[in-house]
Order: sequence, then C-alpha cells, then structure tokens
Amino acid sequence: MRIGIVCPYAWDVPGGVQFHIRDLAEYFIRLGHEVSVLAPADDDTPLPPYVVSAGRAVPVPYNGSVARLNFGFLSAARVRRWLHDGEFDVIHIHEPTSPSLGLLACWAASGPIVATFHTSNPRSRAMIAAYAILQAALEKISARIAVSEYARRTLVEHLGGDAVVIPNGVDVDFFARAEPKPEWQGETIGFIGRIDEPRKGLPVLMKALPRILAERPNARLLVAGRGDEEEAVETLPEELRSRVEFLGMISDDDKARFLRSIDLYVAPNTGGESFGIILVEAMSAGAPVLASDLPAFAQVLDQGAAGELFTNEDADTLAEAAVRLLGDPERLAQLSRQGSAHVRRFDWSTVGADILSVYETVTAGAAAVATDERSGLRARFGLARD
Repeated sequence: MRIGIVCPYAWDVPGGVQFHIRDLAEYFIRLGHEVSVLAPADDDTPLPPYVVSAGRAVPVPYNGSVARLNFGFLSAARVRRWLHDGEFDVIHIHEPTSPSLGLLACWAASGPIVATFHTSNPRSRAMIAAYAILQAALEKISARIAVSEYARRTLVEHLGGDAVVIPNGVDVDFFARAEPKPEWQGETIGFIGRIDEPRKGLPVLMKALPRILAERPNARLLVAGRGDEEEAVETLPEELRSRVEFLGMISDDDKARFLRSIDLYVAPNTGGESFGIILVEAMSAGAPVLASDLPAFAQVLDQGAAGELFTNEDADTLAEAAVRLLGDPERLAQLSRQGSAHVRRFDWSTVGADILSVYETVTAGAAAVATDERSGLRARFGLARD
C-alpha cells in the first residue's frame, strides 16, 4: 500500500505528534508498505529518507502552547506536488483542523482520507468560529481517528461527527530492553518535557521539591528537556539547587535509559493533554509513574491502577505522594509490574494493526464506489464489461 502521512508540526522540534507519526511510518515501512511523510522542516534539517520537507515552519500560539506550523501559497504548492508525485492509496492527515499542512492537504487531496485528531480542548472558541471554513475540508475525510476519548469529545462537541479511538503507539520493547545508566540511579525522580512551557508542570514539581528533599535526604531530581535551567530553579533555596540535574535534550536511546534508571517518573502537567505518550514510555521502561489527575492521564494509567495520581496543580499532594512512594519499595515494584503489563495495549503491534484496518476499510470502500461508478457509466453508455 502507498501511504501518505501529513505531519502538521515542525519535524525538527520534538513533540508527541511528531514521534507518533515517525513511529507509525517506520512500523508500516517494516511491514513492506511504501510510506512518505510530508512535514514542515528547515532546509538544513537532516531528514529520514521517508520525510519530505514542506518548507520552514513559523511559531504560532496553538492549544495553550506554541506550535511550529507551515501555511501559505508556497506550502500549498508543495502539498499539491507531493500528492501528485505520491499517487497514494490513502492519505493520513494528522490534526486536519490546525492552520498548517493538515488543512492544506485536506483541501487538496482526493481519494481515501483518514484523519487523526490529537487535540483535547473543551473550550476552543477558535475551532467553533472556524467551523464554516473547516466544514468543506472535513466532509472529504473518509474515516476519523481520535487518540483518546477526550480528543474524540473535543471533535464531537466542536465539529460534529464522530471518531474511532485508537491511542498513540509506543515500541514497548525498545524501552523495556534499555540498559539503566548507573549515574542516573539512586533514589532519583525523573521529569521529561519542555522546561519553559508552564502546562508541562515543572513549576509545580519545583514547588513540591523542598518538602520531598527534606523528607528524602538522598533523593534528587533529573530533568531532561530544553529551556532556561536557571529560571527553572530560581524558586528553590540555594542549598537545594545542586540536587537538581539538568540533562538538556536527550536522544531516544538516552530517554529509554533515563526511564529505565529512575525510581519514580513524575508527570505534573497542568492541562491541554489529550493522551500522555510520556506516561506510556515510562511504563514501557518499568518506571513507576506519579501523574497529575488530568482525565487523559487517568485514562492512560487505568484510573490509577497502573500509576498513581495526585491533584492537578497541587504541589502539596504531589510532595506527599512522592515521599510516600520513595519510602515504599514494595509499592514502587508493584506499580512497575502493573504498568509494564498495562502498557502492552499501546504497543505498535496492536495500535499499528488497528490503524491499518482503518486504511483497508476506506480503500476498500473507495474501490467499491469506483466499481459502482464504472458500472453506472457502462450502463448509461451501453459499454461492455471489462
């Protein structure tokens, strides 16, 4: 099958949607399908052979964050050329309502179109206001996927229609077989995310840290991600700052080793999450998880059975839970076992097969429609069958 996948966000800026698309493309390539991904990217960005650049992206405020998107006449021309050259059996557009390549591709594409909706935003005035503009594009979509019930709800409430829920996928074994790194071990709390993006919740964790470190004198925090490190610790007392180590951006291999090394992964995100891929990655690596009780996080963690939850934006309950868990090795081991078992449902062997079933359904439907149309033309003009 020839599969075209559209990524709305800059390929060279790490994010859950980009990782999902990358892993999905590579999963299908391993199965023998031909895959091309169209994504915004700077001209000097090294790209995998299956990625085609649609040009430089620009930062745009979107869904409580800043997304790097690509839009305009030049981008539209590149979308049309990519569609023409690809001759795809199916087009898979991610975030077709974002002001980026997804919407451009939806306008320009013909044939079977599958769309995946990642965003969870229950009060999106912009999406409601843009409905009239989006309607013509959305009507071309053959099948809709939402990565969570909360992304599906956003779609239904703002744009109508419905979607099948298929979660983001993870290569569980990649994380499970990673080797721990000795210097990252030893009563360590882990955090991965953009340091200077408030909704990722690092300020909440920093507020909880003095109590955690006071009651667990051997504990420390490891932080991986880009951002202003000095600003991140400015609220901490001077004597505690040495117990926070910033690793900067880390590779995928080091991320797996990081998650295999730590005693507790904390996800203090405050909102705007429709899934929580980092929770799945942490569970894949066997890391016990403590996360804010966002609805999407609670769903990923099986309502607290596969990881513990604390009250969103409440540093006191975060600190209390972290101290209790770090002092209870048996509970940490139990969370590790339960998370490792639960996470198998998010492996690409399951998620990829579900997405491929959607592709096969829409392409079969398109073939049936084409056959009916040919039969109608033959009957109309008295043509013989093939």
